Amino acid sequence: MSGISGIGGGAGGVQQIMQMRQQIIQRNDLLKQLHSTQGADASAVAGPAQTQEPAQGFADTLKNALDGVKSVQAKAEGLTEAYQKGEVTDVAKVMLARQEAGVAFEATLQVRNKLLSAYQDIMRMGV
Repeated sequence: MSGISGIGGGAGGVQQIMQMRQQIIQRNDLLKQLHSTQGADASAVAGPAQTQEPAQGFADTLKNALDGVKSVQAKAEGLTEAYQKGEVTDVAKVMLARQEAGVAFEATLQVRNKLLSAYQDIMRMGV
């Protein structure tokens, strides 16, 4: 995993984390957009929706992101159970939901790894 390698010193590391965070938000918005327009007219699709306010704190942003991942995983689990019971017959819909949950979890894991690495780098600076 080349994206998990150590973060450069100081502001460069923070900048790298912020860029990665922005990419994850954009991908998440795109996934939400694709999911919400499934079955709708594709020509009605506009750019990714901005769902976060600039004044929102880091803890709130992180909590919202984790809540979003949790809801995507719960939806995928619900669709999987419904498919197993025979209530849902569209296997593509089930697989898309499971893939979306997997991508959301992987993105969360990558952010966690970067934050942990940044924290460890900061702790080493005091020594």
